Amino acid sequence: MGRTFRIKVRMRRFKRQHPRIAFAIRSFMIFSATFGGAYGFVSGSRSENSGYDPHAFAIGASFLFALACLGLATLSMRLRLVGKRLRTLAAHNEALIDRNWELKEAEERARSLFEQQGDLIVLRDTEGRITFANEAYCALAGQARSALVGTRFDFDVLEQGDSARESNGTRIHDQKIATPLGTRWIAWREGYVRLDAGQPAELQSVGRDVTDRTETERALSDARDQADAANRAKSRFLAMASHEIRTPLNGIIGMGGLLLDTTLTPEQATYARAVKTSGEALMALIEELLDYSKIEAGKLDLDQRPFALSTLVEEITELLAPRAQAKTLEIAAYVDERLPLEVVGDAARLRQVLLNLAGNAIKFTAGGGVALIVEPGIWPNEISFLVRDTGVGIAAEAQQRIFREFEQADERVARTYGGTGLGLAISERIVKRMGGRITLTSEPGRGSTFEVAVPLPPSQAGAGQTAFPSPDLTGKSMLLVADGIEASLIARRLARWGGQICLIADAAVAEALLPERSWHAVLIDRAIGPTIADHLGDAARAHALQRLVLLTSSSRHEKVSPAFTGFLMRPLRAASLAARLALTPEVASPDLAPEPPAASTSPAPAKGLSILIAEDNEINALLMRSLLTKLGHHVVIVVHGEAALESWLAASSAGTPYDLVLMDIQMPQLDGIEATKRIRAQEAATGGRHTPILALTANTLAEDRHACFEAGMNGFLVKPLDREKLDEALAGLAASRHLAVPDLTGTRFPPAIAN
Repeated sequence: MGRTFRIKVRMRRFKRQHPRIAFAIRSFMIFSATFGGAYGFVSGSRSENSGYDPHAFAIGASFLFALACLGLATLSMRLRLVGKRLRTLAAHNEALIDRNWELKEAEERARSLFEQQGDLIVLRDTEGRITFANEAYCALAGQARSALVGTRFDFDVLEQGDSARESNGTRIHDQKIATPLGTRWIAWREGYVRLDAGQPAELQSVGRDVTDRTETERALSDARDQADAANRAKSRFLAMASHEIRTPLNGIIGMGGLLLDTTLTPEQATYARAVKTSGEALMALIEELLDYSKIEAGKLDLDQRPFALSTLVEEITELLAPRAQAKTLEIAAYVDERLPLEVVGDAARLRQVLLNLAGNAIKFTAGGGVALIVEPGIWPNEISFLVRDTGVGIAAEAQQRIFREFEQADERVARTYGGTGLGLAISERIVKRMGGRITLTSEPGRGSTFEVAVPLPPSQAGAGQTAFPSPDLTGKSMLLVADGIEASLIARRLARWGGQICLIADAAVAEALLPERSWHAVLIDRAIGPTIADHLGDAARAHALQRLVLLTSSSRHEKVSPAFTGFLMRPLRAASLAARLALTPEVASPDLAPEPPAASTSPAPAKGLSILIAEDNEINALLMRSLLTKLGHHVVIVVHGEAALESWLAASSAGTPYDLVLMDIQMPQLDGIEATKRIRAQEAATGGRHTPILALTANTLAEDRHACFEAGMNGFLVKPLDREKLDEALAGLAASRHLAVPDLTGTRFPPAIAN
């Protein structure tokens, strides 16, 4: 079988190599067979003994012809099939030729790309020998390709960078290498590739020169480190400057307050108040600068705690009321009753923003008033705070500029009203830090509206609670004789309680309306004129069950007509209005004109406290001695931490321990932090009584406060001292001999520390 196959193969090879000879041989063989067959047939048929039968011959010839036709038909079909296959093979061969040409072109392009691109490409076998290197690699190595192929050449590594491995096994790493062209940083991508089937995989390394990028990143990193160091230095400088400025400022403000408590001529009192006011203005400027530095350094931390929303807003209006009333302006607040009683957020920072906006509104308003309106925002848990005024307004081109640092609407405003231009910039950053936004709508000459929208989720503890029971005024007629911003807000609230409100600004019209119906209550603003208000109150006796007069702090002690059944203080608290309207007419109203309080300071406690003060500044020590002595306490002053520790030990050993220690932080020899630590260590060792210690310093940074609490202090007093809060803390201590440190700086501390 194998021999036969080999013979056929040789014959086919011979036919392909010598087609003419093969054709001649085939033709000769066909002719010989045909001629031999015909000659034999003719010779046999003519023989006498042939038995020739013409009929049989015709049948045989027909049969042979039929076989020949069948053979020709079969051969024709086979030739057609072979021709079709040949055409298919020719088309396939042509496609293969085209594909081969495309592959050659692709190979040339790939090789050209490998050779011409700037990335380094090198292939190594399993033994580390180079099998291929592109021109970029050869140029960086400074050698020809022929010299590199087959060697284990590699660059000297000066520094190995970070390394990582991808999920497909590719290794990524950076190297600093030494080359004939100098040191370079190369980012490598290394992975195994198989170029030929049946051959072992090779390590392909593709490197990119990232020297410029790496040097830029390192320069940026160094610049960032320097900026951080500069920020830290700036923070330390500001803390030091704040301390050094607050220390004499404490003496200026405190001594000014003590001077005002003495008997002075009107001229002297004016000068003393000017000194105290100037000191307070300087303190406000220092606070703004410190807040700005904290924001710039990224140290503005938010304290998320529950707080009463309406209380915060109404306290702000009451705090700013004297300033507004001094300019004969109205100030009022309105908190929508749909809002939760308690929300969670940073009350101190929110108060700072609202005080700044409302304070600016008062400063830039000459007539009319300021309203602080709190409503639900457009998003869930969002609360919108609107501060509206009737002031000078802000031009459209200046509305974006005023939120930048040290910018104001225009130079004329800056010269007229003063200010640093930091308040709005700080407020905007605080609001953004709280996740909210601050927007402005204003028209020159028509006033401005600042909107602060911040997310304040409801408190779990205050869910479902209300600040006060709202009176049911459904169907009851209410007459409000007043004009201005607060009057419209009062009418809005009474309408929400169901009342039928009639707001009249003209007293004559209001008096004419009194007989028209039976009024549940008549509210009369004394700002329409004391005589007119009293006359209208007398006229309302026969027509209204309740007759209320609206007073300000300046008019509270004026004599008021007895026709009124009660009074309300402006700015009006919603709870006070609800409580007054809920009373029956028979309930006696409070004294409308109580005697003014005595000019003297608050009475001293029955038994004064024994207080140790560690203060190295003579002026501040004198101020503290004067304040506490006036409050009836016994004071011992030392000038450094060592003396404070010795005095505390001596008093404890003698059985007369101090009730309170006021400890300055920065003192010579031994500072207040270390002195407090030693006192606490001594108390722990002896099991003695825990002495309350308050930090007394001009530093306001958060890290300074934490350092005080970690040392074992109970609270934090910031210079300049708030006389009223100090008096409250000491009065509570004198009553119980147990210090409950309040929030003396406007910032709450953790409960474990504050208790």
